[in-house]
Amino acid sequence: METPEHLKHIVGWGIDADPNNEPTYPMKSYTGDDHARINWERPELQPETVEILKSVERPYNTAVFGTGQPPARLSGKIRRFAFRYSESSYGHWLPLLLADRVDMIEGVIDDFKKGKAPNIFAERGWDAEWKYNKEAVIKNVAIGAVAALIVFRLVQKKR
Repeated sequence: METPEHLKHIVGWGIDADPNNEPTYPMKSYTGDDHARINWERPELQPETVEILKSVERPYNTAVFGTGQPPARLSGKIRRFAFRYSESSYGHWLPLLLADRVDMIEGVIDDFKKGKAPNIFAERGWDAEWKYNKEAVIKNVAIGAVAALIVFRLVQKKR
Protein backbone atom coordinates (compact mmCIF):
# COMPACT_ATOMS: atom_id res chain seq x y z
CA MET A 1 0.00 0.00 0.00
CA GLU A 2 1.36 3.38 -0.89
CA THR A 3 1.31 6.33 1.48
CA PRO A 4 -1.47 8.81 0.60
CA GLU A 5 -0.19 12.05 -0.90
CA HIS A 6 -1.41 14.27 1.97
CA LEU A 7 0.63 12.20 4.49
CA LYS A 8 3.94 11.93 2.62
CA HIS A 9 5.42 14.91 4.49
CA ILE A 10 5.37 12.82 7.72
CA VAL A 11 8.67 10.95 8.00
CA GLY A 12 8.05 7.20 8.40
CA TRP A 13 4.29 7.32 7.82
CA GLY A 14 3.00 3.97 6.54
CA ILE A 15 6.33 2.23 7.16
CA ASP A 16 4.54 -0.90 8.39
CA ALA A 17 2.03 -1.04 5.54
CA ASP A 18 4.13 -3.31 3.28
CA PRO A 19 3.39 -6.98 4.14
CA ASN A 20 6.66 -8.01 2.42
CA ASN A 21 8.66 -5.92 4.88
CA GLU A 22 7.70 -7.71 8.12
CA PRO A 23 10.41 -7.07 10.75
CA THR A 24 9.17 -9.92 13.00
CA TYR A 25 9.26 -12.56 10.25
CA PRO A 26 11.31 -15.38 11.75
CA MET A 27 9.72 -15.12 15.19
CA LYS A 28 6.12 -14.46 14.26
CA SER A 29 3.63 -17.08 13.19
CA TYR A 30 2.33 -15.34 10.05
CA THR A 31 -1.31 -16.10 9.24
CA GLY A 32 -1.94 -13.60 6.49
CA ASP A 33 -4.55 -11.77 8.58
CA ASP A 34 -1.87 -9.60 10.15
CA HIS A 35 -1.94 -7.22 7.21
CA ALA A 36 -5.69 -7.08 6.85
CA ARG A 37 -5.43 -3.85 8.85
CA ILE A 38 -4.23 -2.14 5.67
CA ASN A 39 -7.85 -2.16 4.46
CA TRP A 40 -9.30 -1.40 7.89
CA GLU A 41 -12.26 0.97 7.96
CA ARG A 42 -12.56 3.23 10.95
CA PRO A 43 -15.68 2.43 13.02
CA GLU A 44 -18.19 5.09 13.94
CA LEU A 45 -16.65 7.47 16.45
CA GLN A 46 -17.92 8.00 19.96
CA PRO A 47 -20.30 10.98 19.99
CA GLU A 48 -19.23 14.16 21.79
CA THR A 49 -21.82 14.88 24.47
CA VAL A 50 -19.64 17.17 26.62
CA GLU A 51 -16.69 19.48 25.98
CA ILE A 52 -13.62 17.45 25.00
CA LEU A 53 -10.20 19.09 25.20
CA LYS A 54 -8.05 18.16 22.21
CA SER A 55 -4.32 18.33 21.71
CA VAL A 56 -3.11 20.88 19.18
CA GLU A 57 -1.27 17.98 17.52
CA ARG A 58 -4.52 16.10 16.85
CA PRO A 59 -7.09 17.55 14.51
CA TYR A 60 -9.66 14.95 15.59
CA ASN A 61 -10.68 13.04 18.71
CA THR A 62 -9.14 9.77 19.73
CA ALA A 63 -11.38 6.75 19.17
CA VAL A 64 -12.44 6.64 22.83
CA PHE A 65 -12.41 9.44 25.39
CA GLY A 66 -13.78 10.07 28.84
CA THR A 67 -16.92 12.12 29.36
CA GLY A 68 -17.46 11.63 33.09
CA GLN A 69 -15.55 14.72 34.19
CA PRO A 70 -15.83 17.51 31.64
CA PRO A 71 -13.72 20.59 32.40
CA ALA A 72 -15.49 22.91 34.83
CA ARG A 73 -14.83 25.86 37.16
CA LEU A 74 -11.33 27.21 37.70
CA SER A 75 -9.61 23.86 37.06
CA GLY A 76 -11.43 23.67 33.71
CA LYS A 77 -10.22 27.15 32.75
CA ILE A 78 -6.66 26.11 33.58
CA ARG A 79 -7.05 22.93 31.48
CA ARG A 80 -8.42 24.90 28.53
CA PHE A 81 -5.38 27.18 28.80
CA ALA A 82 -3.04 24.16 28.87
CA PHE A 83 -4.54 22.68 25.71
CA ARG A 84 -3.51 25.76 23.72
CA TYR A 85 0.07 24.47 23.90
CA SER A 86 1.86 21.50 22.38
CA GLU A 87 2.18 18.33 24.42
CA SER A 88 5.94 18.73 24.16
CA SER A 89 5.98 21.95 26.18
CA TYR A 90 5.88 22.86 29.83
CA GLY A 91 3.08 25.26 28.91
CA HIS A 92 0.88 22.18 28.47
CA TRP A 93 1.91 19.90 31.33
CA LEU A 94 2.54 22.31 34.20
CA PRO A 95 -0.92 23.91 33.98
CA LEU A 96 -2.44 20.42 33.86
CA LEU A 97 -0.64 19.53 37.09
CA LEU A 98 -1.89 22.76 38.65
CA ALA A 99 -5.42 22.04 37.39
CA ASP A 100 -5.35 18.64 39.12
CA ARG A 101 -4.46 20.30 42.43
CA VAL A 102 -7.12 22.98 42.00
CA ASP A 103 -9.68 20.28 41.08
CA MET A 104 -8.84 18.42 44.30
CA ILE A 105 -9.48 21.58 46.34
CA GLU A 106 -12.72 22.20 44.45
CA GLY A 107 -13.78 18.64 45.30
CA VAL A 108 -13.10 19.20 49.00
CA ILE A 109 -15.15 22.41 48.87
CA ASP A 110 -17.98 20.51 47.14
CA ASP A 111 -17.85 17.87 49.90
CA PHE A 112 -18.23 20.55 52.58
CA LYS A 113 -21.11 22.16 50.65
CA LYS A 114 -22.89 18.79 50.71
CA GLY A 115 -22.32 18.57 54.47
CA LYS A 116 -19.73 15.82 54.18
CA ALA A 117 -16.23 16.09 55.60
CA PRO A 118 -13.67 14.31 53.41
CA ASN A 119 -11.60 11.56 54.98
CA ILE A 120 -8.24 12.99 53.94
CA PHE A 121 -6.32 10.36 55.93
CA ALA A 122 -7.81 7.50 53.90
CA GLU A 123 -7.97 9.37 50.60
CA ARG A 124 -4.26 10.20 50.73
CA GLY A 125 -3.39 6.55 51.35
CA TRP A 126 -2.00 7.12 54.82
CA ASP A 127 -3.56 3.88 56.12
CA ALA A 128 -1.35 1.86 53.78
CA GLU A 129 1.60 4.15 54.42
CA TRP A 130 1.26 3.60 58.17
CA LYS A 131 0.98 -0.14 57.66
CA TYR A 132 4.02 -0.49 55.37
CA ASN A 133 6.21 2.57 56.03
CA LYS A 134 5.72 3.88 59.58
CA GLU A 135 9.09 5.65 59.67
CA ALA A 136 8.16 7.88 56.73
CA VAL A 137 4.78 8.74 58.28
CA ILE A 138 6.41 9.69 61.58
CA LYS A 139 9.04 11.77 59.76
CA ASN A 140 6.42 13.56 57.63
CA VAL A 141 4.18 14.28 60.62
CA ALA A 142 7.18 15.63 62.55
CA ILE A 143 8.19 17.89 59.65
CA GLY A 144 4.60 19.08 59.29
CA ALA A 145 4.34 19.79 63.01
CA VAL A 146 7.59 21.78 62.99
CA ALA A 147 6.48 23.74 59.92
CA ALA A 148 3.09 24.47 61.51
CA LEU A 149 4.81 25.57 64.73
CA ILE A 150 7.11 27.93 62.81
CA VAL A 151 4.16 29.45 60.92
CA PHE A 152 2.20 29.77 64.18
CA ARG A 153 5.14 31.56 65.87
CA LEU A 154 5.57 33.93 62.91
CA VAL A 155 1.89 34.83 62.99
CA GLN A 156 2.05 35.39 66.77
CA LYS A 157 5.07 37.73 66.42
CA LYS A 158 3.25 39.90 63.86
CA ARG A 159 0.35 40.43 66.28
